[in-house]
Amino acid sequence: MANPGGGTVCNGKLHNHQKQSNGSQSGNHKRNRIIRETQQNAKPYFYNKPFVESFEEVPMYAAIFTYLCYGIGTLFGYLRDFLRNHGIEKCSMAVERKEQKDFVPLYQDFENFYKRNIYMRIRDNWNRPICSVPGPTFDVMERVSDDYNWTFKFTGRIIQDVINVGSYNYLGFAENSNESLTTVRNVLKKYGVGMCSSRQEMGNTDKHEELEELVAQFLGVEAAMVFGMGFATNSMNIPALVGKGCLILSDELNHTSIILGARLSKATIRTFKHNNMQSLEKLLREAVIYGQPRSRRAWKKILILVEGIYSMEGSIVRLPEIIALKKKYKAYLYLDEAHSIGSLGPRGQGVVDYFGMDPYDVDVLMGTFTKSFGAAGGYIAGRKDLVDYLRVYSHGAVYATSMSAPIAEQTIRSMKSLMGLDGTTNGIQRIRQLAQNTRYFRNRLNEMGFIIYGNQESPVIPLLLYLPSKVAAFSRILLQRKIGVVVVGFPATPIIEARARFCMSSSHTREMLDTVLKEIDEVGNILRLKYSRHKKSARPELLDETSFELED
Repeated sequence: MANPGGGTVCNGKLHNHQKQSNGSQSGNHKRNRIIRETQQNAKPYFYNKPFVESFEEVPMYAAIFTYLCYGIGTLFGYLRDFLRNHGIEKCSMAVERKEQKDFVPLYQDFENFYKRNIYMRIRDNWNRPICSVPGPTFDVMERVSDDYNWTFKFTGRIIQDVINVGSYNYLGFAENSNESLTTVRNVLKKYGVGMCSSRQEMGNTDKHEELEELVAQFLGVEAAMVFGMGFATNSMNIPALVGKGCLILSDELNHTSIILGARLSKATIRTFKHNNMQSLEKLLREAVIYGQPRSRRAWKKILILVEGIYSMEGSIVRLPEIIALKKKYKAYLYLDEAHSIGSLGPRGQGVVDYFGMDPYDVDVLMGTFTKSFGAAGGYIAGRKDLVDYLRVYSHGAVYATSMSAPIAEQTIRSMKSLMGLDGTTNGIQRIRQLAQNTRYFRNRLNEMGFIIYGNQESPVIPLLLYLPSKVAAFSRILLQRKIGVVVVGFPATPIIEARARFCMSSSHTREMLDTVLKEIDEVGNILRLKYSRHKKSARPELLDETSFELED
């Protein structure tokens, strides 16, 4: 298999790998603190920034009641299944025909059981139809159900001006003002909506070329390529980078798109504990010492897969330590910046910018335009030979329809604003406002006594709810008070860690945030959600790692 990284890995050793750097960098990782020295305007300065993440442990009584709640729900679920099977209760679920009863089931038994008996009772908290721009506020179409959420009916009423604290509109570029969308409207008139072809055939336009050049310039790398779908950017490109005989080391909380791409690659996959450098180094050391199972041959490539911001935990990757380990064991690093690009760093260039690292220390930079840029699609960026390789071998480049030109223009417009190429400081102001909103919202929730997960700089803010009944009640009550939130439970999270997930935006005003906080405070008292005892969690051993030197 061709090696897009510029060499081969033999027991973890990278041959013919040329290190590229934009400037001298050195540094040291100390417990909970990153201290870096870089060059700026030819003068060295120290970057001293605390790295604070909170994962407070679940109170024992909350865990017990959560398991009890699921247990009772399961017992009643089996009772209702018994009643349905004997015709005592009306069966609204999809069932296979009698002549197919001896076929292999289409659905896994427990998943289907959970969906019809637990999820279905609280399904009204998801898939709510929005009928406006997903800005700081939006409009929701009201719906009701008279069969316990198996079907819904629209009432015709619109719930207007719901405060939106659930969308990934980090920098507020999801907007519809005439002034902001002038260039997008012009491109729509010129190119139309769809490209109706792949990039390699008739779907490549000057807008795609312009966007790719701009992305490379924004990230400070040689080249970039864009794709029409963020999910497919991971799932279709990872299989092009590694294959049989390669080893993938994946964070246990990586996104489904990364997991799918890893599985499709047919490479050997091993997971390490979330953000735990000791766990990662143990796997790297074993990979170098023992090589492939049975044959003991060297791995063709070792690829580390991580995210910039983990969207369910609100945590930020420990990039300096991972880069140190990557260099030490001569592995490759694939960084998914779907949530961190635009939302982190003084210039909005993601977690690399946040830590002041050299972008060339990351072999494959991936990100999406669906969040901070208010558009759609994704990108892969890095060295030119990597991008040229993917243009030929990536399924997403060869077979997928290319990105819509108006979507490309929306991304260009947003990115130019962040870079100051529009002649204003609007982009930088958005980045700073997002950081201010994030710190304010997190601090206030902590003061109220809620258990909040993640890094203090992360705009993704999970609030732990635990019990499935409280998940439903929390979302329903807040919608009645014109606040739209996202709630998440099992199987998307561990069974005792159901949560609400707030996403901050630079377009949120202080008045909006205060309104949301006031309502959350009241609902927290009603539902008794203020579990925090301000104890350090035993969960992330990730705060107790060994120190690593940033340079070999």
